[in-house]
Amino acid sequence: MTTENAETTGEATGEWEREPDPSDSLRTFGAVVQALREHAGLSRAQFAERVRFSKHTVESVELGRRMPDESFVERAEEATGDTGALRRAARHLTRGEPGLAAWFRRWARLEKVAASLCTYECRLVPGLLQSEEYARAVFEGTIPLLTDEQLEAQVTARTARQRMLRERPQVPFSFIVEEPVFRRRFGSRQAVRDLLDHVLEQTAPRNVTLQVVPLDAALHACLDGPVRLLETADGRRFAYSEGQQNGRLIADQKEVSLLQLRYDTLRSQALNPRESRGLLERLRGEI
Repeated sequence: MTTENAETTGEATGEWEREPDPSDSLRTFGAVVQALREHAGLSRAQFAERVRFSKHTVESVELGRRMPDESFVERAEEATGDTGALRRAARHLTRGEPGLAAWFRRWARLEKVAASLCTYECRLVPGLLQSEEYARAVFEGTIPLLTDEQLEAQVTARTARQRMLRERPQVPFSFIVEEPVFRRRFGSRQAVRDLLDHVLEQTAPRNVTLQVVPLDAALHACLDGPVRLLETADGRRFAYSEGQQNGRLIADQKEVSLLQLRYDTLRSQALNPRESRGLLERLRGEI
């Protein structure tokens, strides 16, 4: 079977499937393909003929719905003037990350290389500290409802992220969480006990610090909402702010510095780590 016939067969049988969760890099690559094609004065049908893939496949690549294979990239290069742009762009292609919201992916990638990470939460237990049952309850309450496959992908992605706390013992992780977050019931009494046990276990290593803002604390510096901050090994600092159906990666150093100042101020207003662990242990005993 020739290469061309093999590709045709693959297309007909659905071998080259649509990406279930397109990544930002796929969408960007597709936009570059479309721009170069249009600059070359080619319609999708004409371009499809030159690259020897169907018009449907070309459209899917341009919309970021399919991962192009090497032969598509090479033929697309030739059809658009052989500038090398598509070959270089293709090196950075990544598939979508199942279980992670599109607006969170860039932050999740930065987390993996962070030299330090700080998290303030007032809504729910931070993802890196959630028990599996708690995470499952969070995703089960998502609207619109998730399919069973989507729910499992979300839970798997969340528990996978938690490995950072164990696998990177030299990276300091700091968490500040409001006390009502730990008092909110999400399931049985045992489920809540298991959550508190899990949080205490996750925050036991020396590089992980948990501080609780008690119910009787005064108004404080982070009332504008949850925030995450990190610094990379080369000294770059980023922040992340999240709301309903959106998230914002913040790279402006003036804004990041302001958020870091607020976080550092809240550190002095929250219970210290020893007092915070004591509070969680008391809460567990009350259940």
